[in-house]
Amino acid sequence: MILINVKFRPLPEHVENFREIVAEFTEKTRQEAGCIFFEWSRNTDDPSEYILIEAFQDDAAEAHVNSDHFTAATELFPTVLSETPQIINTFIEGKSDWDRMAEFQVG
Repeated sequence: MILINVKFRPLPEHVENFREIVAEFTEKTRQEAGCIFFEWSRNTDDPSEYILIEAFQDDAAEAHVNSDHFTAATELFPTVLSETPQIINTFIEGKSDWDRMAEFQVG
């Protein structure tokens, strides 16, 4: 699995509607073969920052970055962000989905 975390900081005028701005990109990415998950969160300590957590099957990330909707997003993002996003991108061999926490169980 390829796990990617990205921090996005929209321009002040786009902070509240950022999820709407990226909705088409989000939906098209979620429909890609090999997309395991593609989830947005808003930083509760800094509401002007959004965090994208995404994962792809080992061979699917390349198709993602070569897709038409990714190309469109690379043109859109510089117009709505205040800075270049920060990213962590890592390969986790043998993983393909979420696990349950081992340290404790609920229920």
